[in-house]
Amino acid sequence: MRRTGVALRHEYALVILGSLLLATALTWPTLRYPLHTVPQDLYDPARQAWQIAWSGHILKSNPAQLWQSNAFFPERYSFAFGDSLLGYAPFGMLGSGPEIALLRYNILFVLAHALLAIGGYALIRQLGAGRTGAAVAAVAFAYAPWWLAQAGHLDVVSAGGIPLALAMLARGHGWSMRHGFRHGRRHAGWAAAGWLVAAWQLSLGFSLGVPFAYLLVGILIALAIAVPIRRWRKRDQRPVLGWRLLTADVLGTLIVAFLGLLIAIPYLRSLRSGPSRTEIDFFSPPLRSLLIGPAESRVWGAAHEGPRSLLSWPAEMTLLPGFVLYALALAGLVFSVWKLWQRLVLLAALAVTVILTLGTGFFDGKWTYLPLFGHFPGSFGVRIPGRMMLWVTLLLAILAAGAVADFVRRAEHWAAQRIPPFPGPWLRLATFVPLLLVLVEVVNATPHPVMPDQPAAMRTVTNPTLVLPSAAVGDQVVMLWSTTRFQPIANGSGGFATAQQQELRQAVAAFPDATSVAYLRETGVEAVILLRDRVAGTAWERSGDVPVESLGITREDLDDNTVLFRLKQQ
Repeated sequence: MRRTGVALRHEYALVILGSLLLATALTWPTLRYPLHTVPQDLYDPARQAWQIAWSGHILKSNPAQLWQSNAFFPERYSFAFGDSLLGYAPFGMLGSGPEIALLRYNILFVLAHALLAIGGYALIRQLGAGRTGAAVAAVAFAYAPWWLAQAGHLDVVSAGGIPLALAMLARGHGWSMRHGFRHGRRHAGWAAAGWLVAAWQLSLGFSLGVPFAYLLVGILIALAIAVPIRRWRKRDQRPVLGWRLLTADVLGTLIVAFLGLLIAIPYLRSLRSGPSRTEIDFFSPPLRSLLIGPAESRVWGAAHEGPRSLLSWPAEMTLLPGFVLYALALAGLVFSVWKLWQRLVLLAALAVTVILTLGTGFFDGKWTYLPLFGHFPGSFGVRIPGRMMLWVTLLLAILAAGAVADFVRRAEHWAAQRIPPFPGPWLRLATFVPLLLVLVEVVNATPHPVMPDQPAAMRTVTNPTLVLPSAAVGDQVVMLWSTTRFQPIANGSGGFATAQQQELRQAVAAFPDATSVAYLRETGVEAVILLRDRVAGTAWERSGDVPVESLGITREDLDDNTVLFRLKQQ
């Protein structure tokens, strides 16, 4: 009991518990009705809930078919049409059906925010900031207002492995910003854990994984340069890394590289989209985006409605990291526990990441974003430069942590001059003012729409199926409905539109007629489910009442206002 009590009072036990409670509160009402609602909108959350369910299902039943998903039938490598969230596959092995998929998604959504805070806290503590500074910076990083616009993108919110991996790697190498390399603080186990977390983060998707991989390569290059220089300057015969740490680094690098290349194979084989230059141009935000809050922010949503309306795509261009964070980071350039040269390096890195965030908005991106990301196909998900705000926010948080840590240090020094020598209540409360200000700014107003119920036919039909109406916005819900049987479905909507999906919708616009039936039979579709309550205003509004006897197909009206057409010839 005593050991358990000591463990529960450990700093990181309290950080984990606090992060979980804070994530539940700041993402509320995500867990209010987790079986029926999702944050932000119905579409991307439905698709990503299907992704997690599919990876878990297929890895249990037939792992060799992982990338040949049941959606986008008969397309090959269809699981590579966007970030795969493969790292969440173990969760997908638990339960089945749409409701369980939504429950799983909502829990992971909350846990992803908790991991952002845990990872941010661990990294900034390892760099050398105190507990208060790390707490303020972690909350500011994990719940920056711009994250609210990404509430429908679990692949973007799931970035907590990045700071956590960096913290573990720094801990394993005995390095911090305040103390540099310390030989006695090295630990190969922490370095190995850091590489494993980095590999897991990469498995979630390339939209965040590619920039993270660039950073890891940069760290390895820096180590390769710094280690010999340090040994020569200090003339220390002891190995700087040691054979265990060196082994962990070599094996960790190989694991991350092998996993990245292995996952990239189906993405390269499914090249349905070329280089994403056109989309990069479209999604590149203007500089003023860094001062505009998203509609989902309770504090800045209404106040910034005017500036937000001038943006071409507000969902990916409202990039405010928080005015409190800006103020703390600015203060951190003047007063900080970090050394002056370190602050200047952080400022230079901040400028670089801001330029990358602007994409082609900074001198057409010719020497900045495009050489790094412009050659990747659209399925890699690096076509949205605004998501580089992750790195901008992290650097601002590190600067802010230096300012808060210096404030706490000065407060403690002042308190030591008191008689008796301890802070009074007002002085103690003053050290938490930055945290309270950050919390006020990150309150959300995110909508949580109710997911439509699964049609009964989706629980019984096992043949290749098309569900009508079909659209780029809407097919994601159909993908979620398929998580009971995982029957092949021609519907699908991913990170980018495929030519086959556009051709499909055009070919079946007049269904049921001879041409559309022949097309569907040729592609292998054997059943069509028509949802009467969703076809109003579409090309299929009257499809449920058209005579089909001459077409060689059958029609069955079901109890839940759906129509089932069977195309297979007897």
